[in-house]
This record gives sequence, structure tokens and C-alpha cells, in this order.
Amino acid sequence: MSDARPAFRFAPSPNGLLHLGHARSALLNDALARASGGRFLLRIEDIDPTRCRPDYEAAIYEDLAWLGLDWERPVRRQSQHMEAYRAALARLDALGLVYPSFESRADIRRAVEARPGWPVDPDGAPLFPFLRDVMSDDEREHRLAAGEPYALRLDMARAAALAGPLAWREIEETAGTAVDSPADPCAWGDVVIARKEVPTSYHLAVVVDDALQGITHVVRGADLKAATSVHRLLQHLLGLPAPLYTHHALLLDAQGRKLSKSIGSQSLRDLRASGVTPAQVRDLAGCA
Repeated sequence: MSDARPAFRFAPSPNGLLHLGHARSALLNDALARASGGRFLLRIEDIDPTRCRPDYEAAIYEDLAWLGLDWERPVRRQSQHMEAYRAALARLDALGLVYPSFESRADIRRAVEARPGWPVDPDGAPLFPFLRDVMSDDEREHRLAAGEPYALRLDMARAAALAGPLAWREIEETAGTAVDSPADPCAWGDVVIARKEVPTSYHLAVVVDDALQGITHVVRGADLKAATSVHRLLQHLLGLPAPLYTHHALLLDAQGRKLSKSIGSQSLRDLRASGVTPAQVRDLAGCA
């Protein structure tokens, strides 16, 4: 019998140490789960074998326990569920929406440089500048058979036409009211949903995981709000339920940048070593 309680999740990637921004998201999810009599789940998003490390995963558990958080066991680790992602990918392929792309990053860069003013996606990266039919199906099959590296992309125009207009329910962080937020997946172009060596991407794995784990409320940073358009599209195409979403305000550093592993934002481990207490972290994260 399925658990009908509200379900919230915190889903970090073990590719670095957690910082205050992560603490804010984890604490908000835990608080909302407690307030609603719901569940708090931890998911380890470790599909990238080149960047994810066991010591970072261990540090996640240590940091969250230090903050006083507890979560359901067992923890879902994405690297242990590749078959679920392959099955979802196969469903999209059966709809004629997936194609292999052999263009390298250098190929994409050169194509974009030759087209001044080329549009970018919501993350600021250039949209994929090649059409699906620029390469014949026979050539794709030949290159696949030759073992060339590739990315599997979603034919966004076809996918969006098949799905029609979509929206998701957004619960505004401050007002607490639910509004319909229109989805615009075409703003992302032909997104990568898998690669030769890994049968999924963040976009595909997150919607599959949320459905399989019974997640009813996705509470995450505002930097991921635009990506919800892609997630809502994939949910529709795969026949998966759509959670309620809240995209909370981000914590910024002194230069106005969002806290990030990539820019070396101070980690929770460093804060702990400097004598900062869990209660102080809650205050700094705006979750006191």
C-alpha cells in the first residue's frame, strides 16, 4: 500500500562539499515535511561518474546529521537505478523523440561563433545549433555502429508539438499561494537526455526518481525554476505525475553571486571547523 503522506526530498550531487545554499534547501524541505506530517527523503544524484566521489557522499550524510536532520532509509542513489532510466528513455525513443547527436563541444562552439546573436537557453548556454535532419538516419546508424561518442537529444519541436501547452503548479515561497506557471520547454532547445556511457541526464533522472519515490512537493532553488519546463514536458510524455513546486530564493555571496561549489563557496564542513553551530547555520540559511 502506497504512503499517501506529502513527500519532500533533498537531492544533492556528491561532486563537492555542501554549503549554506544546500543547507537552506535541506532545512526548508525538512521543515515543510514536519509541518505537513509528511516524509523527508534524501536522494544522491550521482549519475556523473567523473565528478561524483564516495568521500563527498559521506560528507553529505555527516553534514546533514550535524544539522540535526534525519531522513528515510534506504537512500536512493541514482547510480543504482540505471535500468529505470533506460526504460524511460526507451519510451521516449518509441515516440520518435530521441536522436543521437555526434557534434562535439568544439563543433557547437564553431557553429555558434559563425552566427552572431545566436540564442541561448535559460542557463545562458547556446541552443544546440544543428537540426535533427542535418544528418541522415543511415549516417547516424553508421556512426553508432562505429562506436563514436554521442549524446542523445530530445527533439524538442516534435516533443512540444506532441504534448501541447503545459503548466505546473507553483506554490509561491512568500505568499504560499498556488499559481499556474506556463511551461516553455522550447526555450531549452534539443536538450541532452542521455549519453553513450550514461543512459540518462539530470532532466530525465529527476522526473523518473520523483515519480518512483512518490514525491509530491519539489522545493528547490530559484535557479532551477526554468528547468521545470523540461521536467513538466517529460512528465507528460512519460505519463508521470507532476509534483507541486516551490522555487525558493537563493543565498548570495558578497559579490552577489549565488553560492556554488564551482566558485568555492565556504562549505558547511569549514563552518563547523570554525566553531559555527548548527543553530547559527540555520540562522545564516534563513531557517531559524
